[in-house]
Amino acid sequence: MSGNTKQRMVEAAALSMRQRGLTATSFTDVLAASGAARGAIYHHFPRGKDDLAERAVEWTGCRVRIELEGIEGRDPDAVLRRFIELVHPVVAKAAEGTSCAVAAVTAEASPSQAALTAAADAAFQSWIDVLGERLHQVGVAPARARATAELMIAFLEGSLVLARAAGTVTIFERSASTLLQTLGARGLD
Repeated sequence: MSGNTKQRMVEAAALSMRQRGLTATSFTDVLAASGAARGAIYHHFPRGKDDLAERAVEWTGCRVRIELEGIEGRDPDAVLRRFIELVHPVVAKAAEGTSCAVAAVTAEASPSQAALTAAADAAFQSWIDVLGERLHQVGVAPARARATAELMIAFLEGSLVLARAAGTVTIFERSASTLLQTLGARGLD
């Protein structure tokens, strides 16, 4: 965790949301995990829990985007394979009970928490943008690259939910194999 109090709180909130979800994440848990003083809450997050959760989603979105930007490959099949390799450990963690902070906010935010769902949407869209651009760089037509990137993120988020529910990565592994057979090799040409 960062040495900065605000950043430590953001990271602690993101981890809590990954483990417990948005609703069950409390300031008490965040303070304990971050080592911050109680007075730091409204000093750093004047809008309260929603403000903290929004920052945690933005931080998570940025971290994932950076990981996705590192995907290499000379062709669409290689990019897809590298994506699956990259997310496999994340899905394995979901099977153990630690999922996605962005998905937790998406699933649990109420209609009155529009800033939270907007932050989640921005995170997802940034991931799609990165993957779409990467696929386009290896020869996939722009519209097809975008649609495939959307499918890849839907696959990831759905896999996280299913792995957490089942406590296993079996569905992810079968689905990844099918995705590779369907989209891999010449499927994106």
